[in-house]
Amino acid sequence: MKTVEIKGIIPPIVTPMNADESVNIAELRNQVERQIAGGVHGIFPFGTNGEGYILSMKEKEEILEAVIDQVKGRIPVYAGTGCISTQDTVYMSKRAEELGADVLSIITPSFAVASQKELYDHYVEVAKHVNIPIVLYNIPPRTGNKLLPETVAKLAKDVDVIMGAKDSSGDRDNLKAYIDLTKDLDKDFSVLAGNDGNIFFCLQNGGKGGIAGRANLWPETVASIYNYFVAGDLEKAEAAQAEIAKIQPVFKFGNPNTIIKKAVNLLGYPVGDCRRPFNYLCDEGVEALKAVLKDTENLH
Repeated sequence: MKTVEIKGIIPPIVTPMNADESVNIAELRNQVERQIAGGVHGIFPFGTNGEGYILSMKEKEEILEAVIDQVKGRIPVYAGTGCISTQDTVYMSKRAEELGADVLSIITPSFAVASQKELYDHYVEVAKHVNIPIVLYNIPPRTGNKLLPETVAKLAKDVDVIMGAKDSSGDRDNLKAYIDLTKDLDKDFSVLAGNDGNIFFCLQNGGKGGIAGRANLWPETVASIYNYFVAGDLEKAEAAQAEIAKIQPVFKFGNPNTIIKKAVNLLGYPVGDCRRPFNYLCDEGVEALKAVLKDTENLH
């Protein structure tokens, strides 16, 4: 198996789009460079903030090819390859490995309710077809399926290539259970916070970092939460965590993906809108977002 240290701040990079909703590859490359210059520890194309849920398989392949080419091995590339069916997930995971991805982030199947046995069997089957690390991805508010800590622990123990889990449930007890139930394995298993507000909490409890959408806005500041923590400066790590929390109240106005992408535009980068219908932010929300960006100008 390919050896990759799963740690740090990994932005689910936004997918820039043109006015006709086609993917803007040139700006995608620019955003990759911006993130690397900000000191992030990995790049995650077509995650939730990258609108992976609304991209075609062909678009995902084109995006992944461009990101891998632009990164040129400087940091690991995490590919989001989870689909609703096991068959499609196997296909996307194999393609991502062929294209040169370093890690696979595999979201749980969605829409139909799955039992824990079905989720376990799904991941076991996908793992048979790849030889690079898999990070399990739990985000029940979006998928309708919760990957229980006991299932994560069993998968981590039973499947060699399953090397990490991202918890975006927003439930700190669940996140901590992921960490506690996998910390004594005979391999390094990395638990990552999927909610930006839980990065410092995750690190304090033995996790390895976070897949952080707000790094699309403030890569250096979000990366510093991890860097300060591993350097032993907990006060600065916590202060950086508090700084990126300033955008939290804006999320009441709409979809977080829409708000993050709108904010990247407002910072002067032509990444376009989210693909319809998920692209509306009311005037009050836009003004609230502008106020946050003005208040955090030092973070840009």
